Amino acid sequence: MIANNWIERMFLILFFIAFHFNSNAQTKNQNFQNQKVDFYELRGTNAVDVAVGTSVMNGDYVDPQFEIFFHAGYKRFLFPHLSLNVAYNKFNLAYKDVFNEGFMSFDANLESTLFPHCKFSPFLFAGAGYNAANYFEQTAMKVQGGAGLEYIVTEGIGLILYTDYNYVMSDELDGLIAGASDDTYFRIGFGLNYYFGGEKKKNRILKDQPTIINSNQILPNN
Repeated sequence: MIANNWIERMFLILFFIAFHFNSNAQTKNQNFQNQKVDFYELRGTNAVDVAVGTSVMNGDYVDPQFEIFFHAGYKRFLFPHLSLNVAYNKFNLAYKDVFNEGFMSFDANLESTLFPHCKFSPFLFAGAGYNAANYFEQTAMKVQGGAGLEYIVTEGIGLILYTDYNYVMSDELDGLIAGASDDTYFRIGFGLNYYFGGEKKKNRILKDQPTIINSNQILPNN
């Protein structure tokens, strides 16, 4: 229960921050003269992301403990607001004095960047994955979803903070089959996105955009 309450507070904090900064982002966004180019100058069509953080179990035992979590992934933007990403995650799940086991998961998500033309943007994601104990002694399918915040500190580099909820289609994750529902766990990560690609699209947009001279031609007197 303590872990669940802590995660709920984390979600509330994330969405409060997102709401506050999104209002500012929308105001600033109105002043941008070339939003299509902004995306490619801040981000790109591809990204590699890495993160470290903590994971916590929500299963059949009491007193879950926060354990270490590592994430590495790749994402491909289908268009500025939507990307497809795949990731490898290595983490531990534990209960005090009862259980501590290493796991890994392979996840695939659709991710929505709400303000892709701004330095600061919240993002949402959801998808499915494959969960496995170390050495694949125990495996199960799962679904997951989450939310986070990103801030572009310099062109092509974004800091991220996010949390996700994972529902495993098995009640054996912690080695104990009890209760009416399957096991779940949460993860919280802090890391960065490294963006690349998109120069051709950016140049194409700039080429097709009329310049001040072309759009305000001075015609000679007849």
